[in-house]
Amino acid sequence: MTVNGIAQILIFFLIILATTKPLGIFMARLFEGKRTFLHPILRPLEVLTYKVIGVREETEQRWTQYTAALLAFSVFSFLFVYLLQRLQGVLPLNPQGFNRTSVTPDLAFNTAVSFVTNTNWQAYSGESTLSYLVQMAGLAVQNFASAAAGIAVAIAVVRGFARQQMDSLGNFWVDVTRATVYILLPVSTVVALFLCWQGVIQNFNHYTTLTTVEGVKQIIAQGPVASQEAIKMLGTNGGGFFNANSAHPFENPNPLTNFLQIILIFLIPAALTYTFGVMVGDRRQGWTVFSACAVMFLAGAFFCYWAEAQGNPTLAKLGIETHATALQPGGNMEGKETRFGIAASALFATVTTDASCGAVNGMHDSFTPLAGLVPLFNIETGEVIFGGVGAGLYGILLYAILAVFIAGLMVGRTPEYVGKKVEQKEVKMAMLALIATAFSILVLAAITSVIHFAEPTKDAKGQPVAQSYWNPPGPATANFANNGPHGFSENLYAYSSATGNNGSAFAGISVNTPWYNFTLGLAMLLGRFLFLIPLLAAAGSLALKKKIPQTAGTLPTHGPLFVGLLVGTVILVGALTFFPALALGPIVEHFLMQSGKLFALLPFPLWS
Repeated sequence: MTVNGIAQILIFFLIILATTKPLGIFMARLFEGKRTFLHPILRPLEVLTYKVIGVREETEQRWTQYTAALLAFSVFSFLFVYLLQRLQGVLPLNPQGFNRTSVTPDLAFNTAVSFVTNTNWQAYSGESTLSYLVQMAGLAVQNFASAAAGIAVAIAVVRGFARQQMDSLGNFWVDVTRATVYILLPVSTVVALFLCWQGVIQNFNHYTTLTTVEGVKQIIAQGPVASQEAIKMLGTNGGGFFNANSAHPFENPNPLTNFLQIILIFLIPAALTYTFGVMVGDRRQGWTVFSACAVMFLAGAFFCYWAEAQGNPTLAKLGIETHATALQPGGNMEGKETRFGIAASALFATVTTDASCGAVNGMHDSFTPLAGLVPLFNIETGEVIFGGVGAGLYGILLYAILAVFIAGLMVGRTPEYVGKKVEQKEVKMAMLALIATAFSILVLAAITSVIHFAEPTKDAKGQPVAQSYWNPPGPATANFANNGPHGFSENLYAYSSATGNNGSAFAGISVNTPWYNFTLGLAMLLGRFLFLIPLLAAAGSLALKKKIPQTAGTLPTHGPLFVGLLVGTVILVGALTFFPALALGPIVEHFLMQSGKLFALLPFPLWS
C-alpha cells in the first residue's frame, strides 16, 4: 500500500461525504412535493409526463396498489426489451446488420430481465451482439427506468416510517417521474457531455476496419457510448456498451473519468441516507445509517487494496519483485489497466459491489483470493453498504428492523425504530426477504455446481455428449476455465451477483447457455422482487401506526452504539449464511496460494 493509494480512497470518501447533505436535502424536498431550484426549468416536463400517461399527481396509492404499479411497469419493460432484441434485424440504427440470430430466445430473456431488475448482467458481448437502437432505446432507457423504480420504492419505504395512521405510501408513477426528470436526466446529461470532452466516444458510425502495423486487420467498434456510460454509473446499473466495460478506453479513457465514475456510483445512494433522516424528522437517523455504511465501505476498500498490494507469494518465490518501487507498481497487476493501477482498481471493485452497480475497470477473476472475497461478500450482504439507487437504502432499513428486533430480545422490550413499534409483521417480512435471497444464491449455485462439475456423459468414442437442451456437453471443460476452489468461486459469484442485482462477474465461465441464462434470470427476479415486495408490505404496515414518544427504555438509534449494532447485524447475518460457501471458495484458495499450490487442479470432492 502506498500513500498515493490511501489518499485516493480517502479523497473519494470525503467527496461523497461533502455531497451527501445537499443532495439528500434536495431529494427530500423533491419527494415531499416541495419546490426545488430545478422546478422553473423542468416542471413543465414533469406536468407533460403526467398528462401523457394519464396520472393525477395528487392521487396516492396503498402499498398493494404501489406494488401492483411497480410490477406492471416491470412486466411492460421486460416485454419491450425482449421484443426489441428479437426484432433488431428489421429495425433501424443497425449498421452492423445484427439480427435475431445474434440473440437467442434464452439470451434475450436473460438480458431483458437483467436490465429491468437493475442487474445489467451481460451474458453477451455488446459490440458484437446488439444494434445501436437496442443499446439506446432498450438498455439505456432501462438504466433510467430501473434506477427510478428503485428510488421510488426507497422513498415509499421511508414514508412508511415517516407517516402515521395513513394507508398510502405515495404514488409510484409520480415518484418515478420525479426521480427521472429532476435527478437522473439532468445529472446524466451533464456527465455525458463531460465524458465526451474527456474522450468517451458518442456517434452512430459504422465500425472502422483498419490494418495494424503487423499487417493484421482489426475492427474498431464504436457507437453512442457516453450517453449510456453516464446513466449506467449514476443509476448503479453497470451494463457497458463494450464487453470490457469500464476497462475499455472508449468507456473510461483516463484516471479522471475513472474517478468521476466511482463518485457517480455512490452519489445518490449516500445522499438517500440523509434524505431518510430529513423525511423522518430526525437527521441524526440519516447520519447513523450513513456512518454504518461508511464503516463497512472503508473496511472493505482498505482490505481489498491491502490484499491486492501484497501480490502473489508464488511469484515472489520466483524472484519477481512484488513491492511498489519508483519503477513498477508492485502487488498484483494481473487483470488491471496500467492507467488505473492497483489502488483505483481495488476502490472501483469495492464501490461497484457495495452498490448494485457491477461496472468493472479490472477483472475480479484475477484478484488475489482475499481481495476477490471483498466484492463477493459485499454482494452477499444484500449490497446494503450504500447499495444501489434506492435498493441500498431500503436494504439497510431492513437490517435496521432486524437490529432493533435483536436489541429488543436482549432487553425484553418491544423494539422501536424512528418512533414506530417494530412488531411481528415487519420482522417476518424482513426475514422473508433475507431467506429468499439466500435461497436463490446458495441453492441455485449448489445445483449448478453439481451439474457442471460432475463427470460428463461420454459417447462410444469417449467424447462428451449433451444430456439435454439445458445441460451442454463436457460441463467442466466447456463452461469453466478453472477447476478447484476458484471455479467454485466463479460459480458462486455468478449467482450472488444475479441475486444481488449487481451484474459484475468473476468471469471464467461461459454463461451464455440455456441453463445459465434461465437460472441467472430467475435469480435476478427473486433478488429484486422477493426483496422489495416484503419491504413495501412492511412499509404499508408501519404507515398505519402511530408514532410513539421515546422513553427511558427506548434504545437510541442515532449514536455509535446503534452504528455498531447495525454493522454487526449485517456482518453476522452475512457471515452465518454464506461463510461455509466462502470457506470452500476464496478462503481455501488463499491458503493454497500461501502454500504455493495455487495452480493445482483440485477435484470436486474437495468441497462436496
